[in-house]
Amino acid sequence: MNRLLALGILLLLAGQVLAQQKPQYTQYPLNNYLLNPAISGIEDYADVKLGSRQQWSGLEGAPQSFYATFHTPLNKSHMGSNMYRRARPHHGMGAMVMTTRTGPLKRTSLSASYAYHQPLAQNLKVAAGVAPGLIQYSLDQGYVKTGTDADPAVLDGRINEIKFDLNMGLWLYSDRFYVGVAGAQLVPSKRQYISPGSVEDNKGQLQKHFFVTGGARLEVAHELDVIPSVMVKLAQPSTPSVDATVRVLYANRLWAGISYRHQESVAAMAGINISPLLDLAYSYDASASPLAKVHAGSHEVVLGFKLRNTRKILCPEWAW
Repeated sequence: MNRLLALGILLLLAGQVLAQQKPQYTQYPLNNYLLNPAISGIEDYADVKLGSRQQWSGLEGAPQSFYATFHTPLNKSHMGSNMYRRARPHHGMGAMVMTTRTGPLKRTSLSASYAYHQPLAQNLKVAAGVAPGLIQYSLDQGYVKTGTDADPAVLDGRINEIKFDLNMGLWLYSDRFYVGVAGAQLVPSKRQYISPGSVEDNKGQLQKHFFVTGGARLEVAHELDVIPSVMVKLAQPSTPSVDATVRVLYANRLWAGISYRHQESVAAMAGINISPLLDLAYSYDASASPLAKVHAGSHEVVLGFKLRNTRKILCPEWAW
């Protein structure tokens, strides 16, 4: 097997264990359900989102990610008018499927979620959620050219590997702010990877991820809101990652914003709430790392649907 290709595959396989295993999305503020299962059922309608991200476009074998999320409230009801309605506890459920391909490697995950939302005051709630699921790692042998039919770097029994996954989270929120904390890949499932110079496999654990998020919706003028948000990701042994985003929302319909990921990228984004059923968003990331010399940035598109939206809500009330 070509030494350079072997090294590349090794780094990719080891990267799945030791580096950032979960895909990252610039437009996570539009869909915090990607990070925190406590979001399940937060709105009065069933929320469906489809997302696609082309990481480092123009670079062969660069990550390509796709996801579909769905969550809906259960037994959510209010007493009184919309302005003076009495909030009651309610439940939420959801599901998510996500796939990321990086060169010959493919990571696919499937999870289902449950959340319980408890009012603390008239306009303040807390939610707790859990999302068990499965993660499959696979290697496309057709993508890899080897010098032998039985190369152990490819045919080592790990072409398809399925692991159990567990995500948990808490979410404190009102219609003007939110604070959340979540953990992903909390079950220490072990997977194998080959170490050069060793005849035996070494064991590495699925990397635990922890997310701390916060945001606020500030009314600065009539029909004009500024929405700052921040996310801190911890995934040892990787260094902490910080995302800071500011969006400006006009008339609950049009918005634009900028985002900065520390020492990695700067992004511009925009979106429109087309109707009570449909919304659309796009972002472009310009790299701030040395990789900027070999790719043309990253593109991300998110398409959203509000199903069973009987109140004809245009902009989300709780997860804006």
